[in-house]
Amino acid sequence: MEREKRNDKSFSRKRSFTFGAYGGVDRFRSGNEATRPEPDHNILDILDSPTNESKRFFSASSNQRVTELFEIIEKIQGSRIEEQRCEFPPPLKAQLLTMGGKLPLILPPKVGGYWIDPPLEKLLDVSPTSSHHSLGPQCYDIMERDSEAKIYHELFRSRYHHTFTAVDPSLGPLVLSVCLEEEENRLRVILRMKECSLHGVFSVSLFPNIPSAVQLTKMLCDSVSVPRFEVVSYLKAPELITAFDEHRVSPNFKFGILYQMEGQLSEEDILSNNMESKGFREFLSIMGDTVQLQGFTGFKGGLDVCRGQTGRDAVVTTFHGREIMFHVATKLPFTEGDPQQLQRKRHIGNDIVALVYQEGHTPFLSDVISSNFLHCFLVVRRVCGGDQEAVAEAEPVAYQVSVTAREDVPPFGPALPDPPIFSDTCLLREFLLTKLINAEISCYKAERFSRLELRTRSSLLEGLQAELSARSQCMLGDASLSSDEVKGVSESSGGFIENFKRAIRVRSHSFDTLGVPKRIAGIAAQKPKTAYTEKDGESDKSMGPTLPLINNMGSTEGRGEESPQEES
Repeated sequence: MEREKRNDKSFSRKRSFTFGAYGGVDRFRSGNEATRPEPDHNILDILDSPTNESKRFFSASSNQRVTELFEIIEKIQGSRIEEQRCEFPPPLKAQLLTMGGKLPLILPPKVGGYWIDPPLEKLLDVSPTSSHHSLGPQCYDIMERDSEAKIYHELFRSRYHHTFTAVDPSLGPLVLSVCLEEEENRLRVILRMKECSLHGVFSVSLFPNIPSAVQLTKMLCDSVSVPRFEVVSYLKAPELITAFDEHRVSPNFKFGILYQMEGQLSEEDILSNNMESKGFREFLSIMGDTVQLQGFTGFKGGLDVCRGQTGRDAVVTTFHGREIMFHVATKLPFTEGDPQQLQRKRHIGNDIVALVYQEGHTPFLSDVISSNFLHCFLVVRRVCGGDQEAVAEAEPVAYQVSVTAREDVPPFGPALPDPPIFSDTCLLREFLLTKLINAEISCYKAERFSRLELRTRSSLLEGLQAELSARSQCMLGDASLSSDEVKGVSESSGGFIENFKRAIRVRSHSFDTLGVPKRIAGIAAQKPKTAYTEKDGESDKSMGPTLPLINNMGSTEGRGEESPQEES
């Protein structure tokens, strides 16, 4: 006992200093270790000269290394913060500030890369009292992200059609669907490739005979060099094909809404706003309805509807059969001591299109919000009469609109009126919601999103072709398939032929166990089947219909072929 106490006193546990997740090492030191020098990388040199001078030397060296470590860590952390921090805009040029006596809604960034609609030179004489030339809401057409995505669901699934698959050496996986429309005497064909889907309609009278799958494919794309196609015989293939064709079609949208007050020129100032003015609340009521997130059952848009971690309220609306969720910056959680307000930016920064509501004359800079996803901004400024300084209760209210987007985003409608002033709130809502939806669809054509979309489509098509081929062969009972080729296929879906063979094998084993001759299987079927049913673990309902099939095949076994019992 005394020896154990001495050991406990002479050895004490010391926790080494660690930073972050770079390991935590427990060391033991003896009671006399206080007089030893601090450990270094070269431990042999320390043991050879354990003097006080060396101790001071190595202690200073150790402290220096710790200091250098903290300097390196500070630089790394500082660079990470700088990557996330927005870039403060440069001083506004005097000629832009005094242009036409009024400030524009949007200013271009210093480095360029954005287009603005309407251009700055057209805003010199804009006045809320100018004549209003605009198109009505009946001309506000909503763009379709993929206009041919629903052709298969609408025109193929309700008719008898065939699907073929192949893997081209240069084009990769191919999925072909062919439908014969007898009433119109024509063939409708869809060829799915990695880059796109090709759709064509051919008159049957052009061909002396029904063309093959390879011939139809070459009529749509000359680059196809595959010699043959495999027929898809999987019963649930239409569901898988429909899911692939419509993977880009979604009736739901989410957009950010930023509140910019007078004098705010930086991302940090805009995201730090908590108060909502009366004008801003009126604008939100134009865009949609304010609902409580707790228990909300509609489209959530990434917001928490259970624990309230993304705020209490949100603005939602429905527009021509589409559900829209707005990420309003002032309604998202505010974090004290966080100038970047990452709780707000993680939602708005992941949106593709955002709407900016301005109060005052401070313009919005196109690149003030640093984000890899935000590609377009719609800026709305509240004006009234001929004076934009203040909005009085009795004066009519109007809204001025401007649009900015990255240069690789193609233009989209509806076109802004000339001048871009809206005095009718219903017309403003119709225009803004249509413009927001079309903006997001148009942004998908930008370089960043088009590359991501192509990679996603290629992966999905490769998986679709592999699954259709594997399940079709499994349906036909191909025993040569490897486990990787039929991955994802359940054990019970081994194909009709395989299930039939399995049923015969089980039935034959039951007959042999009971000693019933196969030649009188039909008679045995009329007797109670409780004994062998309980033994084989199968129900009477599932085994009964198989007996006549076994009786019919009995003659083939009598000709010298192996029985299912012998195969097993």
